[in-house]
Amino acid sequence: MSPSMPRPAPAMTIEEAGVALATPAAYTDEHRLHAALALLRREAPVHHVRAPGYNPFWAITRHEDVNAIERDHTLWLNAPRPVLRTAVLDAELAARRARGRALASLVHLDDPEHRKLRGIAADWFRPKAMRDMGERVRALARRHVDLMAELGPSCDFARQIAAPYPLYAILALLGLPESDYPLMLRLTQELFGHDDRDKGRDAGSRAGYTTALEDLFVYFHDLIAERRARPTGDLASHIAHARIDGRLLTDNEIASYYILIATAGHDTTSSTVAGGLEALLRHPDQLDRLRRDPGLLPSAVEEMIRWVSPVKSFMRTAAADTEVRGVPIAAGESVLLSYPSANRDEDVFDEPFRFDVGREPNRHLAFGTGVHYCLGAALARMEVEALFAALLPRLEAIEPDGEPAWTATTFVGGLKRLPIRYRLAAPAG
Repeated sequence: MSPSMPRPAPAMTIEEAGVALATPAAYTDEHRLHAALALLRREAPVHHVRAPGYNPFWAITRHEDVNAIERDHTLWLNAPRPVLRTAVLDAELAARRARGRALASLVHLDDPEHRKLRGIAADWFRPKAMRDMGERVRALARRHVDLMAELGPSCDFARQIAAPYPLYAILALLGLPESDYPLMLRLTQELFGHDDRDKGRDAGSRAGYTTALEDLFVYFHDLIAERRARPTGDLASHIAHARIDGRLLTDNEIASYYILIATAGHDTTSSTVAGGLEALLRHPDQLDRLRRDPGLLPSAVEEMIRWVSPVKSFMRTAAADTEVRGVPIAAGESVLLSYPSANRDEDVFDEPFRFDVGREPNRHLAFGTGVHYCLGAALARMEVEALFAALLPRLEAIEPDGEPAWTATTFVGGLKRLPIRYRLAAPAG
């Protein structure tokens, strides 16, 4: 059950609260997670964490500090540790980098390389491009609501609707054949859900991350060769023929770009769609309010994004000795930016544990900020809004049909199961 208000905090020390940020299973219990984050915000907003199996890091849990660190991209670097991984996996990925077989995406790079690489695809995600994609996305939304009707009177909304829906939009933009979409969905879930026994390869083995990553590299290296030999008008061809400072991108740079778009471009949105519906089910007054006033849909989408915060954390590393809230942090030390915590910060959000489809203002940081602001934010917003715009007018009845379940992760994720019962009206016209 999603937290409308935090339960009384379970007995927990500050050290235990910090370790929760490096515990994938902690993200499957939203009440306990938010109790831990609230404790850190209140008692230790800059807290040094030594979690078993991980290299040490500083946990940053207040909105103001997350925002400031993201905006100072010369002091706080993405490289060499942009994502929280186990010490073993950090070492394995470093070895892959040495072999030229590691991700070198926008998430992993700093300026000037980041700025140049981001510019290659930026026009494909600007407002004009999104307007041009609008009808395709709305058609996909209607198609998936029709699928709900076919599956009715019950379905697992997270698995059968929310997971495939945004996948179709982003992979069509990239130019992948629809026959490969199930493969991309599976590899994405294995990559981002490698700590989860239901999603990860080899029953949730962390070693499954590197094998899923290698499968993605193999797939996309084949796509690079194809697009360079026979260019088309899709985004994959555009990236394959792009140049930086007069040179073509390397195969590793191109494959990394493809992997970022194909995976992050749908898993975050699917988490928001599923989590948004679950929030409406747990707050039926807000569902009724939104159905009575569809004009609230844009603000409801922002509230769903804040509520779910599908990206759980990113890491930054200090380029020089510095301090946060008076706490010294040495050059080379890493900080973890907790987005679920920043997006429930009591200093920024009025009643942060209240789900409010009309919340204004809503200064959430779910898409990040500064130079690393999410490239696909406009597309994600459009996809979430389109799905609920297609669903709500047809929704005659809906209720939970069992307990939801969340993915074990410290990076990207949300609901992996959302069983519901419902009744949909026939489409208008």
